[in-house]
Amino acid sequence: MSSSGMPDLPAPLTNLTYKYTKIFINNEWHNSVSGKKFPVFNPATEEKLCEVEEGDKEDIDKAVKAARKAFQIGSPWRTMNASERGRLIYKLADLIERDRLLLATMESMNGGKLFSSSYLMDLGGCITVLRYCAGWADKIQGRTIPIDGNFFTYTRHEPIGVCGQIIPWNFPLVMLIWKIGPALSCGNTVVVKPAEQTPLTALHVASLIQEAGFPPGVVNIVPGYGPTAGAAISSHMDIDKVAFTGSTEVGQMIKEAAGKSNLKRVTLELGGKSPCIVFADADLDNAVEFAHHGLFYHQGQCCIAASRLFVEESIYDEFVRRSVERAKKYVLGNPLTPGVTQGPQIDKEQYEKILDLIESGKKEGAKLECGGGPWGNKGYFVQPTVFSNVTDDMRIAKEEVNTCILLHSLCCYIFSLCAYKVSL
Repeated sequence: MSSSGMPDLPAPLTNLTYKYTKIFINNEWHNSVSGKKFPVFNPATEEKLCEVEEGDKEDIDKAVKAARKAFQIGSPWRTMNASERGRLIYKLADLIERDRLLLATMESMNGGKLFSSSYLMDLGGCITVLRYCAGWADKIQGRTIPIDGNFFTYTRHEPIGVCGQIIPWNFPLVMLIWKIGPALSCGNTVVVKPAEQTPLTALHVASLIQEAGFPPGVVNIVPGYGPTAGAAISSHMDIDKVAFTGSTEVGQMIKEAAGKSNLKRVTLELGGKSPCIVFADADLDNAVEFAHHGLFYHQGQCCIAASRLFVEESIYDEFVRRSVERAKKYVLGNPLTPGVTQGPQIDKEQYEKILDLIESGKKEGAKLECGGGPWGNKGYFVQPTVFSNVTDDMRIAKEEVNTCILLHSLCCYIFSLCAYKVSL
């Protein structure tokens, strides 16, 4: 254990095998109804890791039936004491902790995330969140309410029912746990669709759910594509709630499908174009470091990445200079390699979108301070990129980039990372 309270960082595993590649329904492993599979890649090397069963509407229907049966009055899950429900979630946390090294290695290979982040931050967070949710299982209480007359008035919290959960590719394991943890703590059953780019850790967790002793049908995991499996969850008439983390555009489609079907409840965690503000009296070394961490963490693939930087005018030029110096210090490469500080983008589609956005910035008049192109001969790597002279009408100032592009503009706003220069 380090002085910071974090566990020591071990070496990642080598020669991983991918045992769990099928659809998980009713505590059993299934082939897809269609017989289709899809490939899963390592974005750092472009190598195919394995093939996974491709679920679609028919597989989602099977999963929902299993989840509904598990939620029926009188089922093992519904008759289970709340404290026992909590013990199962604690057990799942213990099993994830046991397999922490394997899951962190798999997350980095499949998602391109730095191994240190996967092991220390993501897996640490998953274990902590599950234990937190486990503790709530027998503490979700109603109230009695004083009221005039001969009446007894009270509130009672009850589980919603079958919850559909659609997981993003940027934090596959964290988002899975954030969604299933509270749902299970409250007594719901779930049908999960992991992102097609990053299904492997979710499927390994499915094996741990089985090992922990959850009743059949409580957790079902169906890998597949958004337009098929994801759309089937959003519009399913027997799903009571859908939770989605991802793009704003897809979130709008999910909200519409939920409303047109059975008016299911919806929780959306969508993207953004978050700002970071730096005042003239800031410690510039700290400000640059924190601004870069706010954007470049996980190659900028984070829905709260601070991709617009507002810098006070008197320190603007010096801040840009130091930002460029800092950007040039990133070490790109395989995220499993010690010393690497920036991994690849998630896939070819995202990689090409980013390069296209960079080109749009050049064409629309932004000044490229450093980077601006691909890196290496293999893998979906983009050079750390800094722009200045950015204005609000440019695509790089408006579109969520999900990558390592630091932007500086000379607009006369009160504050200006995309960075916007400031005139006070």
